[in-house]
Amino acid sequence: MTVLRRCALLLAVTVTVGLLPMLAGRDPALTVLRARFADREADAAALASIRAELGLGAGPFGLLRDWLAGLPRGDFGRSWVSGEPVGPELLRALLVSLSLAGFAAAVAGGVAALLVLVKSGRTAAALAALPEFLIGTGLLLVFAVRLGILPTSGWEDARYAVLPSIALGVPAGALLGTVASDAVRCALAEPWVRTWRAAGFNRRALVTAVARRAASVVGAQLSLIVAGLLGGAVAVEVVFAVPGIGRLAVAGALAQDMPVVQGCVLVVLVVGTAAGALAAWTQRALLGPAFAERGLQAPPSHASRRPGWLSLTPVFLILAVLPAGLPRDPLAVDLTARLLPPSARHPFGTDSLGRDLLARIGHGALSTVGLAVLVTVAALLIGLAWGLTVRGSGAIDVANALPPTVAALLVATVAGPGVFGAAVAVACVFWAPLAAHTRSLTLEQQAAQHLDAVRAIGAGRFWILTRHVLPAVVPAVTRNAVVRLPGVALALASLGFLGLGAGPPRPEWGLLLAEGMPFAERAPWVVLFPVAMLVLLGVSALTLASRIR
Repeated sequence: MTVLRRCALLLAVTVTVGLLPMLAGRDPALTVLRARFADREADAAALASIRAELGLGAGPFGLLRDWLAGLPRGDFGRSWVSGEPVGPELLRALLVSLSLAGFAAAVAGGVAALLVLVKSGRTAAALAALPEFLIGTGLLLVFAVRLGILPTSGWEDARYAVLPSIALGVPAGALLGTVASDAVRCALAEPWVRTWRAAGFNRRALVTAVARRAASVVGAQLSLIVAGLLGGAVAVEVVFAVPGIGRLAVAGALAQDMPVVQGCVLVVLVVGTAAGALAAWTQRALLGPAFAERGLQAPPSHASRRPGWLSLTPVFLILAVLPAGLPRDPLAVDLTARLLPPSARHPFGTDSLGRDLLARIGHGALSTVGLAVLVTVAALLIGLAWGLTVRGSGAIDVANALPPTVAALLVATVAGPGVFGAAVAVACVFWAPLAAHTRSLTLEQQAAQHLDAVRAIGAGRFWILTRHVLPAVVPAVTRNAVVRLPGVALALASLGFLGLGAGPPRPEWGLLLAEGMPFAERAPWVVLFPVAMLVLLGVSALTLASRIR
């Protein structure tokens, strides 16, 4: 049944993508004509020729039927723009993306292990808040342009994977490190650890057992991260000109090249679904007989510890920017004051149009952080509800594998581009890792040994859920969600930059970064201050997460 549900979900998403032209109410022939010949007039004869060539007379359902009929033969159709078969191009892009995702996963695993060893939560929060495209651009400027020790773009051998893998792996490793630290802390607090120590087990055996216990939670998140990297590396692929599947999917979607988009989405979702199934199998294998025989032991609850005032400094710094920046005009253009360095008049300097950066960052804090908080709360609620109540993980795997950009294109097609559509798209994707985390912890709690005694005395499902499962699951998943808050803000800003959300001249932090990147060498403050605010947001999120016990 699980396999059938996953296949049905894959088919439903693929069909939805195939019906995009009808849902959008736009003429695909016009879009294809403009993609092929930008300077050609869209007259009736040209449009009729395109319709006849592509077989658009059969309508969207006919086109979808023909496309699905070719899949068993490995035929993904022909590109509407280039006229070339989609299959070979899709295979090349898939191999590149799988290689890049594998290298990035190795980097993420190393970063996560290092963060667990040094026990530096604030470092993890700062790294998780760094935009991938910013890390990639910085690495490109230093190691490829200035030092010349690594290639700048393309994909030919392993050297071309170094910089994009680091750009993708560092933020992912920071998130994974947060989950791993939480899992290790919970494993060390379980009663069996004290029993093993009292019995005289050596340190190596104890560390191995704790690592295996924590890996049952971390493994599920790692599989989902790899699946997300496969289709969600669009920005890094653009920076390094990597011919991956995410870049191919977005290019096809913008050109309304439906065979390319359908093929990319189907392949990404299939790989993501397989990764989710592997994660579930890995968790059960690592837990061993204790899971099947309900022999797991839940860790004791801990009292909440309030952080000191010093740990709240990042929160105060963000709040201090609001009264300083809100009275200023974020849209006032002064071409005579372009790229001015920080001064008394402009404490954060000015951007390429002479606009005051303090004003733009202050006004952007309200929209960027506020909307990110709302989306994070929505994703948390959906993830908790789904992970606690739904047994299958097919929808989690499908949603996690769908890139936010493609999800935003689906929403924008129906509702039009805008802030609301971007928020819905990001929430539709970001709930999946939280649901997977919830489901992983719930399965372990339900297999806990003490629950057999609770059931034996007549406790019902609701009592067990509210008194035993929720207190153990909700705090850990909430910490995971809070740490992901900067990533949500970046995803919303990236969609705005692509024209699918809040666009210029709104002072979104992500847009400030995108607009300032071309001037980073000449005027580093146009990038430095938005990055500093995102890092402060990440550290602030960790401070809030540390209050959750």
